[in-house]
Amino acid sequence: NTVLTDFFYDFSYFFADSISLAVTKAAVASPQEYPDLHRLVENLSITSGLPKPKIYVITDVAPNAFATGRDPLHASIAVTTGLLEILEKRELEGVLAHELAHIGNRDILVMTVAVTLVGSIVLVADIMTRSWFWRSRDDSDSKAGGWVMLIALALAILAPLFAQLIQLAISRKREYLADATGSLLTRFPEGLASALLKIEQYEQPMKSANRATAHLFINEPFGVKEEKSSWVAKVFSTHPPIPDRIEKLNEMI
Repeated sequence: NTVLTDFFYDFSYFFADSISLAVTKAAVASPQEYPDLHRLVENLSITSGLPKPKIYVITDVAPNAFATGRDPLHASIAVTTGLLEILEKRELEGVLAHELAHIGNRDILVMTVAVTLVGSIVLVADIMTRSWFWRSRDDSDSKAGGWVMLIALALAILAPLFAQLIQLAISRKREYLADATGSLLTRFPEGLASALLKIEQYEQPMKSANRATAHLFINEPFGVKEEKSSWVAKVFSTHPPIPDRIEKLNEMI
């Protein structure tokens, strides 16, 4: 089991970025076709002191973006064609700065570790369940054995759930941090706030929306508006509500 966990972590560490780009059907953005995009990323990279990441474009009318990679030397930023179409320069700069902040803060590595933690907790819960199951079969007191089975079943259900909630909480915290870091980089939080407002107003989901990669995007890629969501949906959301993020950005002005 330890060998499997180590293999899962190593595979995620080295190949998670390639898988994320493939799943979202991201294509390399050439400097000839997207000169303004490359210029913005290059200027922000110089300002932040980070290596210029690889740039990808996703053909999708839904406005969104994400960063991926295991460290600043092996990082990529992907944006949708819809994002490029609806955002003005200062707004796009705010989104790109947000994604560069994820790279500089090593959020992608943090999320990889979080995913591995969830997998490990599920594995431990499974081992404990199996152990208690065989122990209860050998228990001469059938009533006590029944209680043991109930406890084992509860742990098998709740342990992965709580682990998933921890992962989602970490993801939401990192979004707030990237908003703040990106705004300090551009010194224009209004740009990102305006961009988030436009992104929120687009209700259609991305064609390549996927639960496995949802936490990477600057906003949920499923087209669900936060104000229509229940508190349960917010708890299980990978992102904090955009109105809350805009409010915090406005406090920086």
